[in-house]
Amino acid sequence: MKPQTISEMDVPTSIASNELGMRGFAALIKTLDSTNKTNIKVQALADYFRVANDTDKVWTIAILSHRRPPRPVNTTLLREWASELANIPLWLFEESYHIVGDLAETIALIVPSSKTSTEKTLTQFLEEMIALKKKSDVDKKTYLFENWKVLDYYERFVFTKLITGGFRIGVSQKLMTRALAKATEIDEDILAYKLMGNWDPNKITFQELILEENESDYLSKPYPFYLAYAIENEPEDLGDVTHWSAEHKWDGIRSQVILRNDELFVWSRGEELVTDKYPEFNLFIQKIPNGTVIDGEILPYIDGQIGTFNDLQTRIGRKMISKALLKKVPVILKAYDILEWKGKDIRNQPFTERRAILEKLFKEVNHTDLPFHLSETMHFNSWEEAAIERERSREMFSEGLMLKHKDSPYLVGRKKGDWWKWKVDPLTIDAVLTYAMRGHGRRSNLFTDYTFALWNTNDEGEKELVTFAKAYSGLTDAEFRKVDAWIKKNTLERFGPVRSVTPHHVFEIAFEGIALSKRHKSGVATRFPRILRWRKDKTIHEANSLGDLKLMIP
Repeated sequence: MKPQTISEMDVPTSIASNELGMRGFAALIKTLDSTNKTNIKVQALADYFRVANDTDKVWTIAILSHRRPPRPVNTTLLREWASELANIPLWLFEESYHIVGDLAETIALIVPSSKTSTEKTLTQFLEEMIALKKKSDVDKKTYLFENWKVLDYYERFVFTKLITGGFRIGVSQKLMTRALAKATEIDEDILAYKLMGNWDPNKITFQELILEENESDYLSKPYPFYLAYAIENEPEDLGDVTHWSAEHKWDGIRSQVILRNDELFVWSRGEELVTDKYPEFNLFIQKIPNGTVIDGEILPYIDGQIGTFNDLQTRIGRKMISKALLKKVPVILKAYDILEWKGKDIRNQPFTERRAILEKLFKEVNHTDLPFHLSETMHFNSWEEAAIERERSREMFSEGLMLKHKDSPYLVGRKKGDWWKWKVDPLTIDAVLTYAMRGHGRRSNLFTDYTFALWNTNDEGEKELVTFAKAYSGLTDAEFRKVDAWIKKNTLERFGPVRSVTPHHVFEIAFEGIALSKRHKSGVATRFPRILRWRKDKTIHEANSLGDLKLMIP
């Protein structure tokens, strides 16, 4: 008998006042995870926020905003203990895991079912999980066994998701603010602003986070970022080119730099406070007036030239930025826009007016010792002129052009109409499939994650295939099934979930950027690789070489 999957289980899909705690949260997650319809998601969230207790509301906002507590148990122990509780050998659990594709769902399926439920709140569970991190493995195992045994199927799934830290549900910040606005009658833009920042669900109440007005809370807070859609058809469809301002789309870290009360705050687009990662920007204090918020891109700036994203990666994720690294990879802020000026929110002013303020500020503080650059705006008389400039993008170390309507306000989130990104066509190369791994979710029973290689001549003068990129998107479902069937018949070796395969198939791989890299076996790093098409017309001997790839490096 085929085991039921999460989507097939009979679990509650609405939240009533008597279904609070973990059961109410599980019901909410079930609804969110089982529909693509925005209105249903918004209604489910709004219903939940009306009836849940305040601490559970805060934790729900935190979890769905990717502010999850640290994982208290590693996945190796989770797999071992779940197979022990289910009384099955570990190899059978691992095979089941590879088929199901999700660890929490696998555990929920194989652990013996319970008809009981829990009265504990979501907050109680999360507080226990936070405390669990410092406990011994014996205590961790006891805690998991006790809860796995008494939770019903879907509660067990959600509980394990929280333990693994892998909670990824299709809820955008915009959707969250819509639901909260519906539940609280507070304006969406105000809520979006409240949810930005480095708040801690352990230390803040729902009253403080959502309901209360507190000016001091806004000292470090950024504004929600305005994001652009890619041009869907031809740029001429946007109308008269003279109504649009253009600038290069720089490939760095989108950020907001905030100067308030003689303090500096730097936020990434991912809502991470990264002030300490870029100490160069401390020079802005007292040079840029208080009450200023600048929207821009953090870019590597080496020897007076913009570097690559690969250069910038050497600084991303570092806990400590050494003096040597600061000297090796200095950064600048390439300013696009100004959102706050003299303490006043100016996002509703037209783009041209905001740019005029930014340009005046830049002239006033333009000292050579400041890592502050202006992203040049360009105005064209025809779309043909714009296309010519777009073709220069790679030599400018940019991804293409940004097009902004001159009258546009600075909106919240991703909106169509006023801002568009017009990226250059991707770089492409023909490569050979050499390794494959199972996919995730609905593709967990198929080999869909591929590793590709290019030809290279080794020191002995022999030709060999050298891996250079991984990709898992770009084929149709039918094509993935055909490749999967071939992989299963042509496996050379198995390395856990990975299989090496007979070199036979050639695929055209597209990518956005390329740079030399000491971290990769090929010596080259590609940015955003993806499958463009299956080259059934080519043999592996017609695939490109590593030398061909390196010729693309600017």
